[in-house]
Amino acid sequence: MSEQEKKILENEDLSSEETAEAAADNGTAEEGSAEAVQDGETADGSAEADETTEEGGEAAEGKKSKLFGKKNKKPDPRDEKIKELEDRDLRRMAEFENFRKRSEKEKAQMFDMGAKSIVEKLLPVVDNFERGLATLTDEQKEEPFAQGVEKVYQQLNKTLEEMGVTAIEAVGKEFDPNLHNAVMQTESDEYESGIVAQELQKGYMYRDIVVRHSMVAVVQ
Repeated sequence: MSEQEKKILENEDLSSEETAEAAADNGTAEEGSAEAVQDGETADGSAEADETTEEGGEAAEGKKSKLFGKKNKKPDPRDEKIKELEDRDLRRMAEFENFRKRSEKEKAQMFDMGAKSIVEKLLPVVDNFERGLATLTDEQKEEPFAQGVEKVYQQLNKTLEEMGVTAIEAVGKEFDPNLHNAVMQTESDEYESGIVAQELQKGYMYRDIVVRHSMVAVVQ
């Protein structure tokens, strides 16, 4: 074998050894890469688990703090002040409403008292008209003067009725001390005992107020 052939064989052996070493090195590198990838995945999983645990802990602490915060929450002084002012306003409004109603009632009472006083002064005028007309004969009633007096009397009665003045019914009614003033007792075949048989002076009412009691004679 020539020297040239020996060199070729040696070169081939060296090439095969280098190739084997390179392959071995590549295998080792691949194994290292795989282990690194596995280590990385394990590390990522641990980190994610740690983050999840931390988030769950923070959420639990947040709920717990909210729960205890609601229980331990102190009243706001501003809310108490607002409630106090609202109660004060409601009381003042109620007091004002009561004052308004009381004032209206007092005004109505004062008006009724004034009207009653005027009616009391007019009643003697009405009585005089009635007495004067009662003395007229049938012929005198046909005279213009008597007819004029009759019209004035009717106009006065109409005005009193419009004001709310009404005459109290007496004859034939049971005696009522709230409406009638008994000045005498009498006998009667027409009415029973305790019934008004005669009216001596007519009584009047202003709305629900008795202005003057009827002066009557009651059957004994």
